Amino acid sequence: MKRFRVIVLLLALLQLQLSAQEKTDSIKRAPLINKTVVKRSILPLSLITVGTLISGSHLEKQIKKELRDGDGVIDYSIPVDDLIQYIPIAEIYIADALGVKSKNHWFDQTKYMLISNAITAALTHGTKFLINKRRPNGSPYSFPSGHSSFSFTNATVLYEEFHDSSPVFAYSGYFLTSLVGSLRVINNKHWLSDVLAGAGLGILVTRMVYYFEPLKNWNPCKKMKNISLIPEIDSSGGGLTMVYRF
Repeated sequence: MKRFRVIVLLLALLQLQLSAQEKTDSIKRAPLINKTVVKRSILPLSLITVGTLISGSHLEKQIKKELRDGDGVIDYSIPVDDLIQYIPIAEIYIADALGVKSKNHWFDQTKYMLISNAITAALTHGTKFLINKRRPNGSPYSFPSGHSSFSFTNATVLYEEFHDSSPVFAYSGYFLTSLVGSLRVINNKHWLSDVLAGAGLGILVTRMVYYFEPLKNWNPCKKMKNISLIPEIDSSGGGLTMVYRF
């Protein structure tokens, strides 16, 4: 009987050892890079790569020449890019107010938007000061475009929140932000490479924020049905007003 107990104990220890080894092997076989992360990174990294490669190239100088000098008119500007960049933010909260189905509660939308914009802004301005590329109009800190990174960050939030319920509406932000990027080049504020890199940076950061979902469980307003946010946009910029309904 004693020997039987010893054998059972040895078999149990052997089983534990095999289970532990199986888990270890499984961990070793796990891919180092998640396929979803790679898939979500392809487009924005491509934009950043292309922007970096053509920075300072003859191509973007030729584009600038055609836009600014080709017809002999140099001093012109279409300054609506400062206003358009805020429209994706307004779209998000207007859709919420109208009851359009979204991926997250408005507080979570705001949370991920703020996190995405904070990271994007830090990377954008850090890169600007590190590279210190001259703008086409001679001003400093051209690469990457801050307007582009900001607007594409918020357009990506719009897309992430509504692409399942309203695909056309979700993509509208990208149309508007592409217009912002185009106007930055037309207005002689940025090179094409600046816009491409800024767009890629904004998309990449926001996609990663929505993948990893930082502070996922923090939402003190989840049960507060009578609180909403109302967007405001004017010539001086944009903002949000919190409304509490009694």
